Amino acid sequence: MPFSFLNTVTTWFLKKRMHQIELFKKYPLEVQNEVLINLLKNAENTEFGKKYNFNSIKDYSSFSNNIPLTDYENFLKYIERSIKGESNIFWSSAIKWYAQSSGTTNSVSKFIPVSKESLEECHYKAGKDVLCLYVNNNKDSNLFSGKSLRLGGSKKLYENNNNYFGDLSAILIDNLPLWAEMLSAPNNEISLMDKWDEKIKAIINSTLNENITSLAGVPSWMLILLNKILEERNETTIKDIWENLEVYFHGGVNFDPYINQFKSVLGDGVRFYETYNASEGFFAIQDRNDHNDMLLMLDYGIYFEFETLDNKLKPKIINLSKVKLDTNYALIISTNAGLWRYKIGDTIKFTSLDPFRIKITGRTKSFINAFGEELIIENAENALNKTLLKHKSTIVEYTVAPSFISKKDSGCHQWLIEFEKKPSDISKFCEDLDKYLQELNSDYKSKRFKNITMKRLEIIVAKEKLFFEWLKFKNKLGGQNKIPRLCNDRMIIDELIKLN
Repeated sequence: MPFSFLNTVTTWFLKKRMHQIELFKKYPLEVQNEVLINLLKNAENTEFGKKYNFNSIKDYSSFSNNIPLTDYENFLKYIERSIKGESNIFWSSAIKWYAQSSGTTNSVSKFIPVSKESLEECHYKAGKDVLCLYVNNNKDSNLFSGKSLRLGGSKKLYENNNNYFGDLSAILIDNLPLWAEMLSAPNNEISLMDKWDEKIKAIINSTLNENITSLAGVPSWMLILLNKILEERNETTIKDIWENLEVYFHGGVNFDPYINQFKSVLGDGVRFYETYNASEGFFAIQDRNDHNDMLLMLDYGIYFEFETLDNKLKPKIINLSKVKLDTNYALIISTNAGLWRYKIGDTIKFTSLDPFRIKITGRTKSFINAFGEELIIENAENALNKTLLKHKSTIVEYTVAPSFISKKDSGCHQWLIEFEKKPSDISKFCEDLDKYLQELNSDYKSKRFKNITMKRLEIIVAKEKLFFEWLKFKNKLGGQNKIPRLCNDRMIIDELIKLN
């Protein structure tokens, strides 16, 4: 099929979805209530549904009163039974896929259930919506005249007891609809290769002669791939190689530290679109050009709740009807894969209530509170971005950990940063970063008073490719693997410093 005709047909097909998107934007609470009732009805005869009397729940109030909050550690007993072959425990249809993601304190990996419904009605539906929203906003787009270069995970699916385990991206690629496979590069075999170095070479060899119109993947790994491609072709920008490149769809980490590097590497005229996709579900999509917030997608079979974080002694759990602007919330979900009132560990803020748009602000466990400073990832990212801008610098990766109080010295935060473009004066960079942190976080500022509890932060400059080497050593190259940003212990930073 000629790609110009395919572009016309695919664009027309995707735009038909806009009516449904406008509908949930207009009636968000009604749509979410319908999602909740459908979830309860589908699971009322499961073991979990009977235990918590799903058939008697008719509204949000009884739902929140009947069913306790949970997280991975508390829900694990049900997941383990499901993996062993038991069915109808927490969801009515059989669970055959488990998305393997980074672990918890108690285990190396988490195994998140993925149902047939969550694949089709959430993840694949979201994949189409990402394209739908983009082409709707860009009338002259020729996105489907070429292919999307996707950078998937490196964990191939493995089978055990008729169940399949691997990165979410591996599960999605293994079950990919034909239309999506036709529009993607490289092929499935290359996308799921284990060895990162070999995978990079294979991607380059298989895509250089393709007409690539979009990119999709985690920023840190995509940047490595794109720089390798430029090196291979001896070109200045990616647009010199793929002149029809329109957009980069990204997610997984805060994009701000990377955006200037991507603008430089990609060349002029490439748009950036953010998505919020996790193993537990696909939650939000950027729905406007040149904005850094995302539309909360309300009809994917996910019911949303939010935990207030302003009062740690008495947090409130609310649904969409009670949320406020610019307030930090921990995200809680109930899904069509059988997760019930499940705290995924992410924090978000609403930037708009009509329609409901959000920004990711961090992780509930991604903070440093070694000295009572309560530094959250949002503070750290904002302060770092301000400092990078002031000093006209760019970074590759970073991580932060406490340097604890000793008999001879106050404590401090130790930043290990791999710069792409170093500041001319590291000491002044350090001073400014510390100053911005104090401006953004009153607890940090109070602990910095006269250097009694905390002295000024320290910066250790990492050698080139330090974080890459560490991930390689940990067998975590590629895919969704990311460097932990804020840690309350020194385990990771000490390993990195040793390598440095």
